[in-house]
Amino acid sequence: MSSACVTRLLRISRTVYDLDRSVAFYRDALNFRVIEEVTRVDSAWGRLMGIAGASGRTVIMRLGEQDLELIAFNAHGKPYPADSTAADPWFQHIAVVVNDMDAAYAHLSRYPHKPISVEGPQRLPPSSGSVTAYKFRDPDGHPVELLQFLPGTVPNDASVKQTWFRGIDHSAITIADVGQSVDFYSRLLGMQVGSRSINSGPAQTRLDHERNVQVNVVALNPTIEVKPHVELLGYERTRGHRIPGHVQSNDTVADRMVLQVHNLQRLVLMLESERVAFISPGCVELCEDQYGAQILDPTGHRLLLLENYGCS
Repeated sequence: MSSACVTRLLRISRTVYDLDRSVAFYRDALNFRVIEEVTRVDSAWGRLMGIAGASGRTVIMRLGEQDLELIAFNAHGKPYPADSTAADPWFQHIAVVVNDMDAAYAHLSRYPHKPISVEGPQRLPPSSGSVTAYKFRDPDGHPVELLQFLPGTVPNDASVKQTWFRGIDHSAITIADVGQSVDFYSRLLGMQVGSRSINSGPAQTRLDHERNVQVNVVALNPTIEVKPHVELLGYERTRGHRIPGHVQSNDTVADRMVLQVHNLQRLVLMLESERVAFISPGCVELCEDQYGAQILDPTGHRLLLLENYGCS
């Protein structure tokens, strides 16, 4: 193991406007369950979020063995950008594995959501894994993907058999430059490239509701736990674009990947030497012997780094 690296993707964290509404949606429409609720008033949390004096409520929900965090700040920020697309650089979805796409899609259709995909779930070609997928937005505008694998190829940790919804396979982020992002996540954070593909064709176009889609997909694995993992999405037309620098943690678009890391203080020093942008003022002590930091990747996606995970 590297002296400073990402060991696992602990959870995906989303800023929401109405916490009760969001909890109800993920519980009822996707079968997540609440495992923890915390009121945030401590100054260390505000520093970690990059907003002095910030306060709010957080709920952690679980599906299978993977977690999703929903945060409602007491001082709301801006809503999710209107008319966003899958190719916008702030796009970040969570991919939920399902047993039966038809049944899962029919169940989801009973609840308010905004489709991204057109003509319902799409079966992708063998070059894209032969999966069946459907993309949509939750009540705040955050993107979610339903994902059904071919029989016999379902990830082992997505093992909840009594429900259509099994677990989170990955979080995918649209990035501005594939080479730059792969270098950042592999060289600086110690993640490993798991697979690469070029996804295109009519089914991908319908899935993303984009014209003539061609997307370079790179799967990245942490050093210990490979599920959930991270996917980089390099759409041709996003080249050179970045997330606007004025986005704040309480803006609804401010999704975060919460990453457990080994040797955070050494990692922070290295990231500072590489001129990586920080949201937090370096390394923040959250409670005794437990530390966190929040940074931006080259496109502007937020990464919350935690060591000795347990109190935050």
